[in-house]
Amino acid sequence: MKIKLNGEEREAVTGQKLADFLTELNYDTGHCATAINGEFITRSLYSETTIQENDELEIVAPMQGG
Repeated sequence: MKIKLNGEEREAVTGQKLADFLTELNYDTGHCATAINGEFITRSLYSETTIQENDELEIVAPMQGG
């Protein structure tokens, strides 16, 4: 299925849970903030939240460097 991730089209597995999707993308679920269709999703709901066709995800994670 097609979704938008940080403004770019991407394929995702139908029925995939947000926690699994973030892990697949190598995000540390304890250190990122996520919104789906403009609605902030709390970390406690990542494993219960299912990604749907045409969802727009925004993921923000801290970056190291200097």
